[in-house]
Amino acid sequence: MIKQILGRLPRKPSKSSENREFGGPSAPSNTSITSRSSDLALSPKLNGNSVISPYEPLPGFKDVPNSEKQNLFIRKLKLCCVVFDFNDPTKNLKEKDIKRQTLVELVDYVTSANWKFSETVIEESIKMVSVNLFRSLTPQPRENKVLEAFDLEEEEPLMDPAWPHLQIVYEFFLRFVASPETDAKLAKRYIDHSFVLKLLDLFDSEDPREREYLKTILHRIYGKFMVHRPFIRKAINNIFFRFIFETEKHNGIAELLEVLGSIINGFALPLKEEHKLFLVRALIPLHKPKCLPMYHQQLSYCITQFVEKDCKLADTVIRGLLKYWPITNSSKEVMFLSELEEILEATQPAEFQRCMVPLFHQIARCLSSSHFQVAERALYLWNNDHIENLIRHNRKIILPIIFPALEKNGRNHWNQLVQSLTVNVRKIFADIDPELLKSA
Repeated sequence: MIKQILGRLPRKPSKSSENREFGGPSAPSNTSITSRSSDLALSPKLNGNSVISPYEPLPGFKDVPNSEKQNLFIRKLKLCCVVFDFNDPTKNLKEKDIKRQTLVELVDYVTSANWKFSETVIEESIKMVSVNLFRSLTPQPRENKVLEAFDLEEEEPLMDPAWPHLQIVYEFFLRFVASPETDAKLAKRYIDHSFVLKLLDLFDSEDPREREYLKTILHRIYGKFMVHRPFIRKAINNIFFRFIFETEKHNGIAELLEVLGSIINGFALPLKEEHKLFLVRALIPLHKPKCLPMYHQQLSYCITQFVEKDCKLADTVIRGLLKYWPITNSSKEVMFLSELEEILEATQPAEFQRCMVPLFHQIARCLSSSHFQVAERALYLWNNDHIENLIRHNRKIILPIIFPALEKNGRNHWNQLVQSLTVNVRKIFADIDPELLKSA
């Protein structure tokens, strides 16, 4: 995605002195943008779909002296505060192209800057980003169809018609946040809690390209603005709560979990109590919604990270999985078994013993499932050396629980592969403790 935008950027100016204008005095700001339009004389306001006053391009940065470049940068930012209607592709074509070219210039300029951005530049940059990005996300109709999670995976994503401008604004903001010339202490006045909440709201966009940018930008903000970290975690927590217990509809859960995966990876040890509560109250209940397949891979990674950081959490996590274990959805059951294997891989013997009885009662039900993929996935657990070792050391408790299911499979399971895998598991027990197998 970023490569696409890079292909359209002009080459960096050859004169290094052009990048030093942010070191001078801040240009006075006599304007205040209070709506999605610019109040500069040469910038238009929109009235419906029509442009009232001329919308003309501003000079290029190379065409003005260095002393004027900061002023020109701010004027270009304000020119880009006009938001055009892309629902009608025939309207304002010239103006839309002028704005696109101006946005590309702004991206290149922020990228090549090598002097600290002034507070005026930061303020006007955030205003331009806010005016363009923060908007109502209207769900697009899907022909009145009720779609299950697996159907949604195959649906064509709905693309925002304004993406030709939105993409470059996102690229500008990404580079602005990532730039070493952006002072976090100054920028936090404008990238504040209100701004972060509006940014998080955009994760519900149906356009996957937008969510991809948001994911990267949120991660950058989390890394750069340490003061906002607790607030960001709490805000994401609230999004999850609403999704789990109220709506069960949100387009950006996978992307939010992907950001969280990196955040959890950076948690210091020992884990804080608030982080453990987040695991129990938000992450584990995310197994409940029907659309779990849309984000299960990212969720599984987050939860496994917790267990790897604190092995004592394995019992809590496994019991949480058992609580939300699907009863009638075999596809979800296969997912749960895959996640269970990853968790057990990080589980130590003491924690395993705490939960093995309820765990293997559930595994026994999976072994005897008439759905061959569920039974097959459960039997494949014995292919994992660490899990087999845990079972081996606790075989006197585990074998009596699962033996009836193994017997049933061996005698009359309709699937040949399940029968074959069952024979292999019985052989493992026969090799390590033939007497126990006979008495089971």
